Amino acid sequence: MAAIGSLRRRAVELAWFAFAGANLAAMALWPSWETIPFHFIWVSLTLVYGFRIWAAGPTGIVLGLVIVGTGSLILSDTFAGSQLWGELFEVPLMAAMFLAMVWHARRRQDALRRLESEVAERAALLHQQKRFLHDVSHELRTPVTIARGHLEVLRRLDGKPPQEIEVALDELGRIEHILERLLLLAKSKQPDFVAPADVAVEPFLEDVLVRWSGTVPRSWRLGDVAAGTLRADAEALRIALDALLENAVKYTEPTDAIVLSARRQGTGLVIDVADEGQGLPPGESERIFERFARADSARSRAQGGAGLGLAIVDAIAKAHGGSCSVESSGEGTIFSLSFPGFVPAAAVGSARRAGLAVPS
Repeated sequence: MAAIGSLRRRAVELAWFAFAGANLAAMALWPSWETIPFHFIWVSLTLVYGFRIWAAGPTGIVLGLVIVGTGSLILSDTFAGSQLWGELFEVPLMAAMFLAMVWHARRRQDALRRLESEVAERAALLHQQKRFLHDVSHELRTPVTIARGHLEVLRRLDGKPPQEIEVALDELGRIEHILERLLLLAKSKQPDFVAPADVAVEPFLEDVLVRWSGTVPRSWRLGDVAAGTLRADAEALRIALDALLENAVKYTEPTDAIVLSARRQGTGLVIDVADEGQGLPPGESERIFERFARADSARSRAQGGAGLGLAIVDAIAKAHGGSCSVESSGEGTIFSLSFPGFVPAAAVGSARRAGLAVPS
């Protein structure tokens, strides 16, 4: 069975040796036509090597056999007078061309091996980083939860808790928020990170704005909204918008306006979050979506955060096949989320009236 398996693996080589042998026989039988089978042998050898790329030893042996076989027949014919002496130069010329092809093929093979090795190393490193981030986040949640529980008990027992307990609880809340975002980023490259479904844009954005307007004093406004449905993960989209609105709140005053709107762009939808805050420093729009990036390292802890919110926004947009961008003039900022898969309300209504399936 092992011998049969070896023969099957070498079927191409065996077929070529039979083909080369037949052409050598043709060169011996018909000397006046031998240039045709001669070129068949060399061209077929080049083609076979291009697919198989043998090791250096077998390559040298095969090349030597072909040179000796074809060269001896042509030499014999030149002595017999059926071929010109110049035909002998065909043998070293074809051998040189074959060796040039061997050199390029082996270089390409080595380059592919190095590339595959680097890809495997990077994939392993990325997996280790994700695993480390996931494990650390989970391990930190337990002591944070225990500490919060003890502080909550102290607050209830003392009646009016001292300021230190409130500060500690606030800091624990910040740690929990960071851990949640770290876990979310760790999952962002997984295939099941988002589960798209049809989302009615108008009521969805209204609900998001109502939740924020009831908790934070700002001049909240819902701008123009393109009516229709968006193919997106509603929970992931809510997380992205919450992160953008949270960012807008950090850098605005209670009297500043924050406007949430949506506009159609081709077959997609662009959701804009605009504010009247302080804007971004020049040159920061290029790196604002990087993990742990902050537009101004001198900002206070109350404003700065950990720099994960916008990285999550970018990851969610890309997971949907979209993108996130920002425009800032120094007085106000507009963050734009672009998503494909938007179906206008008119198209949805027409399809339903016609009894057709609504595109998703």
